[in-house]
Amino acid sequence: MNGTAAGETKLLWPSLGNFYSSFFEIVYALLRVVIGYILFMHGWVKLHSGVAAVAGGMAKNGLEPASGFAYAAIFLETAGAACLIVGLFTRFFGAALAIEMAVAFLVVHLPKGFAAGQGGYEYVLLIGIVLFAIAIRGGGRYSFDRVIGTEL
Repeated sequence: MNGTAAGETKLLWPSLGNFYSSFFEIVYALLRVVIGYILFMHGWVKLHSGVAAVAGGMAKNGLEPASGFAYAAIFLETAGAACLIVGLFTRFFGAALAIEMAVAFLVVHLPKGFAAGQGGYEYVLLIGIVLFAIAIRGGGRYSFDRVIGTEL
């Protein structure tokens, strides 16, 4: 079958295979860093707003105990996002942040429809799925998880 297993695709230009395989780990690390940075910036705003302000938003959306949800969101979106950026405890924080996005999806954004511009779920759906993939994949080659030789 021309060097491909049943059900696999073959490259139109086979010479691109080496390019794709040599850049995969770099692109994956970049994906992890960018998602971590985006979440960190959201967490930074929450951190500087204060727990009371964040808890007020949580309570308004029916998330109780609001202060517990606020502390969790601030911690995950700062410390957890920083860990994603460097690839430390990547699977744990990827999963925890994916769960946070699932809660945001179901409780806050789903009732507002798809479009993010109207407060809808498209953004948290994308971020949540990427975080789920990171949780499954782990830190990758360019991560502190690999340096210490341990993953969850």
